[in-house]
Amino acid sequence: MDTKYFKEKLLKLQIELTDQQTNNAEAADVVTLDQAAVGRLSRMDALQGQAMAQETKRRNEVELIRINSALERIKSSDYGYCLHCDEEISEKRLEINPSATLCIKCASENEKN
Repeated sequence: MDTKYFKEKLLKLQIELTDQQTNNAEAADVVTLDQAAVGRLSRMDALQGQAMAQETKRRNEVELIRINSALERIKSSDYGYCLHCDEEISEKRLEINPSATLCIKCASENEKN
């Protein structure tokens, strides 16, 4: 397995997510409740936008943790092995999700439970 390739891919994803968080920071700000400044429907749209931005931020933070974990596994030569059964994770799976921690079999079993 070409861990250098996956390391570069993970670092690129890390940069993209960090940039995305920086760009979306303003959207997650507190919505002004002054009805004189903003109409009721506009305020509702702003609240919905804020909630979506906050959820996007939360998901990005989780993915950044997964990426950092994958980078640590590369350093320790554990990258590409299932954390549950210790079998190799297919390169096709890692190509789609380079921060994957489980092989397809274990991930499927984990979903059922």
